Amino acid sequence: MKARPGYAPNPADQAGDSIEALREAASTCRACPLWEKATQTVFGEGPAHAPIMFIGEQPGDQEDLAGRPFVGPAGLILARALAAAGIPREQVYVTNAVKHFKFEVRGKRRLHKKPVDAEIAACHDWLRREIELVTPRLLVAMGATAVRSVLGRSTPIKLNRGKLLEYACGISLLITVHPSFLLRMPEEDKDEEYRRFISDLKLAEPFLR
Repeated sequence: MKARPGYAPNPADQAGDSIEALREAASTCRACPLWEKATQTVFGEGPAHAPIMFIGEQPGDQEDLAGRPFVGPAGLILARALAAAGIPREQVYVTNAVKHFKFEVRGKRRLHKKPVDAEIAACHDWLRREIELVTPRLLVAMGATAVRSVLGRSTPIKLNRGKLLEYACGISLLITVHPSFLLRMPEEDKDEEYRRFISDLKLAEPFLR
């Protein structure tokens, strides 16, 4: 079929029908400027047909260097919370709404910067194809950026967290905070918020069966 004049084929849709092919195609994505400063694309990982997909915002400093999602401080919190909720991490798929690390340099440190709507939109087709190929029964959107990418609009997390919602036919949606939120909490509030996070994740555990 001939392409329409002025129509650029979508790389995510042309990548093939496997997660590995999609990962390879995403590694050369130039849809937004974030690739210019990032070390590499950080794609999702986990079983090819995991029943649960966890979606975060973007890779952090350690993820950018390692090329793997959720291996930094927020990833350690997520791993602990998953274990406490009875969810083996090796049985779920973890990814991010944005695949490149957005940051600003301060001294010798690279500090996280929140992706803007255009960057979230530029990466959306990669996430859409991940969902289509993995075919999870549950999406867990962690944080505002993940929610915006999944739903295509902003949604108050406080009003919707800890509820099982319908995303699409056969796929449910659970909204919760991003584990990095817990890192920023005042010390006196961390334990309570961590328990709430685990409580949210426990709603996901039945989808493993």
